[in-house]
Amino acid sequence: MSKILIRGAKVLGGEPQDVLIDGEVIEAVGTGLDAEGAEVVEAAGKVLLPGLVDLHTHLREPGREDSETVLTGTRAAASGGYTAVFAMANTFPVADTAGVVEQVYRLGQEHGYCDVQPIGAVTVGLEGRKLAELGAMHESAAGVTVFSDDGKCVDDAVMMRRALEYVKAFGGVVAQHAQEPRLTEGAQMNEGIVSAELGLGGWPAVAEESIIARDVLLAEHVGSRVHICHLSTAGSVEIVRWAKSRGIDVTAEVTPHHLLLTDESVRTYNPVYKVNPPLRTERDVHALREALADGTIDIVATDHAPHPHEDKDCEWAAAAMGMVGLETALSVVQETMVETGLLDWAQVADRMSFKPARIGQVGGHGRPVSAGEPANLTLVDTAYRGQVDPAGFASRSRNTPYEGRELPGRVTHTWLRGKATLVDGKLT
Repeated sequence: MSKILIRGAKVLGGEPQDVLIDGEVIEAVGTGLDAEGAEVVEAAGKVLLPGLVDLHTHLREPGREDSETVLTGTRAAASGGYTAVFAMANTFPVADTAGVVEQVYRLGQEHGYCDVQPIGAVTVGLEGRKLAELGAMHESAAGVTVFSDDGKCVDDAVMMRRALEYVKAFGGVVAQHAQEPRLTEGAQMNEGIVSAELGLGGWPAVAEESIIARDVLLAEHVGSRVHICHLSTAGSVEIVRWAKSRGIDVTAEVTPHHLLLTDESVRTYNPVYKVNPPLRTERDVHALREALADGTIDIVATDHAPHPHEDKDCEWAAAAMGMVGLETALSVVQETMVETGLLDWAQVADRMSFKPARIGQVGGHGRPVSAGEPANLTLVDTAYRGQVDPAGFASRSRNTPYEGRELPGRVTHTWLRGKATLVDGKLT
């Protein structure tokens, strides 16, 4: 690969600098770097970040290629500035064996738009009855370190304890979808004033909070690591904050949509707003933003959940839960966290690259923008504002809650180990 000079970019939002890429690595960072023989990318006024890492992506392959494939999902990731994603296990067949996780891993290698790290199921078939092949998945070519039954909760305390004990042996982590199933039977949206007025089944905050409280105590008892997926309530924030103050090894994520949208959106009865966990209240949104700012919540994860048109364009009760998010995540974080003064761009890099890479133990990603590091980078035009048009998405699905909404920021370039996967907003 030829040399690339990114000229005048604000590295992590700081002073303008030049970044010289040579092959797969960053050769130099400074001012006035020699551009002889290099392809020059003029980046004045733009922010250069390490490639984003998503710890929570649904790529749907194998089994639901009508929603997404590894190819289309990784193209969407590159469009959103991601250079690595973790693929959730709720595929068909479920990624509960070494064979399935290796299939997903190799598909990611073949397509090359971003690195794909499979997440293994905690239990066989996501059924909660028997531990999956955790050790075999870890020892496979995929090297799985994160395990989750996401989409379902590991609601049996004994099963959760066994999983935490098992992954401790090789430094793995269990990522819990915190949802007590008995408390959410028939639930359609957040339990509160809006659900009462609309007559929709309520999804109480305690269904999430009770599982988180149990699991941080189990993690403490076992001395293992637990990660909380898509945390959504103010009460959950307080439990995680307490657990961290106690020294429990817990991390947590928040989705972009839970940082921006509230249950008031459900008044439209538009199923695009139907998601698991549900959109919560304005109070919850503010608590989540503050927790992400102060580090109680460690990372932003998209929970990119693509669905075909027919699964969302129907009556509310029958609609599938989930939203696509890879191509809009950074814009939502800019609006909710940067433009509100809660985070600067260096902290965005921490929450969307450094920490998710560390939690997931994915090599070569979440690294500083400095000489000798892998050239996994994303360039963002932060001055841009425009309406979201899902017709232009790289994802196979279009179930975004932001259609027609004006959001700030646009990823213009993404580099994966020095190879441009996105140039001037277009996939290569």
